[in-house]
Amino acid sequence: MLSVLIETRNDEEALARTLGSLIGGAVEGVVREVVVCDTGSTDQTHHVAEHAGCHYVASGGVAAGIRQAKGDWLLLLEPGAKLVDGWTEAVVAHTARQTMAARFSRSRGSRVPFLARVFSGNRALADGLVISKRQAASLSKHAGSAEALARGLATKKLDAEIWVAPAKRESRK
Repeated sequence: MLSVLIETRNDEEALARTLGSLIGGAVEGVVREVVVCDTGSTDQTHHVAEHAGCHYVASGGVAAGIRQAKGDWLLLLEPGAKLVDGWTEAVVAHTARQTMAARFSRSRGSRVPFLARVFSGNRALADGLVISKRQAASLSKHAGSAEALARGLATKKLDAEIWVAPAKRESRK
């Protein structure tokens, strides 16, 4: 069974979209729990997580979420990412026979041309990440965020697709 971790900060709408794509996995019994790891939201992210039945971790980031997770395998997603139907079969098959981490393939509609990816600074979690809890716990000791945990990790490609979350706009001060 899989624990899903989503690191958020003022992502109430994006979180709702991502949670909607996980319903099929919960119905099939693949998703055991969803842990929302908040990093200081001031919007209604907390209420979205609670109403959806998620575990809400208000401090400690992804490391606290990993410690709380009950599954042997974790699925890390960005808020706003949506998994395409059929993803559960690929994840179950992967976790049954692999020990290495894996990422989803980008859905045709969310693929970015190669040069645009090179010059835009690719987000390590854009394609999601399926990782063993043991490996994630080890990596989280030195990573301050889910993004840092996923960066530079050798992974396998899953035979399942993801709609990548739109790039988050930074607020100007």
